[in-house]
Amino acid sequence: MFNLDRLEMLSKRFDEIEAELAAVGGAFDQARFTALVKERASIEPTVAAYRALRALARESEANDVLLSDKCDPEMRELAEDEGKALRERRRALEAELTELMLPRDPNDTKDVFVEIRAGAGGDEASLFAAELARMYGRYAESLRMKIEILSQSESEAGGFKEIVLAVKAGEPYRFFKYESGVHRVQRVPVTESQGRVHTSTATVAVLPEAEEVEIDINARDLEIDTFKASGAGGQHVNKTESAIRITHVPSGVVVSCSEERSQLQNRERAMQMLRSVLLDRKRREADEAVGSLRKSQVGTGDRSEKIRTYNFPQDRITDHRINENFGNIKDIMDGGLGKIVARLQADEKSRLLAGSAV
Repeated sequence: MFNLDRLEMLSKRFDEIEAELAAVGGAFDQARFTALVKERASIEPTVAAYRALRALARESEANDVLLSDKCDPEMRELAEDEGKALRERRRALEAELTELMLPRDPNDTKDVFVEIRAGAGGDEASLFAAELARMYGRYAESLRMKIEILSQSESEAGGFKEIVLAVKAGEPYRFFKYESGVHRVQRVPVTESQGRVHTSTATVAVLPEAEEVEIDINARDLEIDTFKASGAGGQHVNKTESAIRITHVPSGVVVSCSEERSQLQNRERAMQMLRSVLLDRKRREADEAVGSLRKSQVGTGDRSEKIRTYNFPQDRITDHRINENFGNIKDIMDGGLGKIVARLQADEKSRLLAGSAV
């Protein structure tokens, strides 16, 4: 059951935010304004449901008073029917509030970096990595999110040895966090002359974008190199050393960005990525320190460390975390990933509800 005191506090906080936003006027601190809008959006569904429940309680009291009065049989029957409908609405609202009050991942609203790397399987793995990047791009577009390519390393077969995407707007982490891990593909490669099914992998890491205040990076610990970007891009790409590679010496983490036109923009994007990688590492080390040992998001890329299998001959995708199969691979690879994500979100919610009931 939900905490009524906590709900009342959220309701009051919502009014405070509304008042502050209304008082802003023409001149305001953009950062403060953005923070208030985000906070309001995060609590608005809960506050709306809570206020609807309060209004329903008042209706129920008025209806109970009517039933307690001496009234004609027809009026009593109407009041009893209304009482039944009110109780059903109350149960629905209470169930909704129970879900809304479940602990939420604090990273859900953050933008993300999606790192995709070819794993086991040679050229076929690089081609699959490219298909995953395309799938994520189309899925992000279906959710009206913004997606950018930050860096890419192409293979001779035309796929990607590695590609890094940035996804922004619309709470990307809430939808992409389930993609971290090893993705296994089973199909007949285009280079296979005897029609044999091969198994290859690609690894995916989804990193929530870190704020500057969350991770402290000493400039003296950085080695920054510039280089010419490769691939499509015209004369600018070929002649200008605008690409940036940053090495964080203490950790050995290396990030790069080559897709922006200016060196300054590439440096800024690379620093954002570095903060996110270092913060993710810091969080995992903290988990291990308290005994919550777990592997890194992507493991080694071995075929056995899979979270999902894409079986093309059988037109089936299996998500091994929920042990569920999904048909129509083409639709999913064309951006229809939402059907799988919805099931993973439902599974996460059911586990949280089970834990709150203990």
